[in-house]
Amino acid sequence: MKTSRRNFIKQSGLLTGSLAVASSPLLNACSNTIKTSDFKISLAQWSLHKKLFAGEMDNLDFAKVAKNDFGISAVEYVSQFFKDKAKDSGYINQMKQIAADNGVKNLLIMVDGEGHLGDSDEAKRNQAVENHYKWIEAAKELDCHSIRVNAAGEGSAEEVQQNAIEGLRSLSTFAKDLDINVIVENHGGYSSNGQWLNKVISSVDMNNCGTLPDFGNFCITRDENWNCLEDYDRYQGMKDIMPFAKGVSAKSHDFDENGNEIHSDFAKMLKIVKSAGFKGYIGVEYEGEKLSEYEGIKATKALLEKTIASL
Repeated sequence: MKTSRRNFIKQSGLLTGSLAVASSPLLNACSNTIKTSDFKISLAQWSLHKKLFAGEMDNLDFAKVAKNDFGISAVEYVSQFFKDKAKDSGYINQMKQIAADNGVKNLLIMVDGEGHLGDSDEAKRNQAVENHYKWIEAAKELDCHSIRVNAAGEGSAEEVQQNAIEGLRSLSTFAKDLDINVIVENHGGYSSNGQWLNKVISSVDMNNCGTLPDFGNFCITRDENWNCLEDYDRYQGMKDIMPFAKGVSAKSHDFDENGNEIHSDFAKMLKIVKSAGFKGYIGVEYEGEKLSEYEGIKATKALLEKTIASL
């Protein structure tokens, strides 16, 4: 049965004002030149979601595969692939040990399916906040710096915005004591409007609440066939949310004959990232259909390396 992130998002109701959070700690003042060491490459687990959902790969294999098959030494987990293990310290420690044994750094956990942090019902919103506590604790055990969350909600842009601010502030308050960031990705719905998300994070006004800017997630509304009906300019969107970035997701789908991603100009994107003063990890997140997952990851990594070198 074919499974995709878009189907999961649709089924979870994340298109109604979805917020996604993820992070990377290094925000610095803008410099005139870029060193290779300024940007490091990580691997988002979603890039291998087909193999994971099909049972061809186990979550415990991920860190080893990232290092041995792709030469990537930092990883971003997705909660769906160990959703019943967040409170299992033995399992979490096993993940941590495997990463350490392979020289891999754990960066963050992308959390899905734990309720709407922008829910208009206060009781449901509070429950969603509490549902994320276990993932913050798991992130701490794994030595991650962040969790990425979805702050979906129903209502007008203003209503969901206010509810998301409250939900995120509450969750970030809990996470602060554990030195974990709560980060929001542009992930469909209102959150894919850069100005809207900028206002949310500005209003939360906590150092450990930030963004995970994604090159490719700027469609605000879609029809039942997943065709985009309302798009936010992706380059403006990156400019809007990069000031709060604690990580960056280099989303890729399709490539031309020169190895360039045809939907996002990686050079333009990385110049925006650089201008924001960001230094840290940029995650490979391949989500295409034409190349295999392995080929897509390698193509995205090669493009990032080439583009970083050209800057």
